[in-house]
This record gives sequence, C-alpha cells and structure tokens, in this order.
Amino acid sequence: MSKDLIGYDRLVESGLRSVIREALRRVAEEGWPGTHHAYITFRTDAPGVDVPDSLRARYPDELTIVLQHQFWDLEVDDDHFAVTLSFSKVGHRLTVPFAALTGYADPSVKFGLQFGAAGQAEQEAASPKADGAKARAKQDAPEAAPEAAEEDAAPEAGGEKVVALEQFRKK
Repeated sequence: MSKDLIGYDRLVESGLRSVIREALRRVAEEGWPGTHHAYITFRTDAPGVDVPDSLRARYPDELTIVLQHQFWDLEVDDDHFAVTLSFSKVGHRLTVPFAALTGYADPSVKFGLQFGAAGQAEQEAASPKADGAKARAKQDAPEAAPEAAEEDAAPEAGGEKVVALEQFRKK
C-alpha cells in the first residue's frame, strides 16, 4: 500500500475541529438551544493555551471544561476560542486553540468527537513537556466534569454519534 502523502488524517481532524468552531460560534451569538451543552477537553500544555497558573498546576496535561449555564464572554476566532469560567467562585479567562482540543461532547444529543494521534503528534513536537503517553480525557476527567467520562464510556446502542478517528488509521 502507498504512503499517504496528502495527510488525509490531518485533513479529517481539521474538518471535525471546524464543526466545533461553528457550533461554538452559534452558541456565542445565540446561546445554547434547548438542553444542548458541551464538555470540551484540551491539552493544557499545548502551544497557545492560556489558562490560570493554578489550573495548569492542577491539570498539567488535560482539562475538561463544561459550557452550559455559567460561562461568559464566549468569543470564537478561526483558530481559537476564549471564554470566562468560574473556578472556586473566581472568574478566569481561558483561551484555547482548536488545535489543542482532544475531545468535545454534547451529551444532550449523544454527540462527541475525540482527537487522537495526529493532533497530539503535532502538539507533542511543539511541547517539550508532553511525553506521548498521557491518559485520554475519558480516563482521567477532572472532578468538575465526571459525567463526560461516563458519556464517552457507555454510549447507548443505536444512538451513538461518536467519531473516533483511531478506527480509520493504519496501525
């Protein structure tokens, strides 16, 4: 079999990240419709991620945030989003590049995306702290969002819409 010189896996991940970008743009303009909400997991050590030092110390690898009722000033750009969230009753501004995302889930409609090796490889090359063997968000989701791990771990049969790119990659 020939080597993929086009980089289809990176193109697919880029396309899927644009789904998240467009969903967040709608939310920024109109708010969440109905019961929609999102669990967003990202690499805290990825280039361009701006989180408070206290959060980076507590979650040096990955952090899952919940955008549901209490978030403010959501701004969505082509390559990142920024939002203000409350941690221990103190508002903090977070800036997260879409390239840093490792997972996105909207449990209200059983929709989720996970980003794997291709995106991580690029981030690990740019981040000397990363070692490539970090646990996925569903395995060590922070205390603030344990439901995200449960949603990913046990989707209902027939209703799942989770796209895991690993199944399409050559091993």
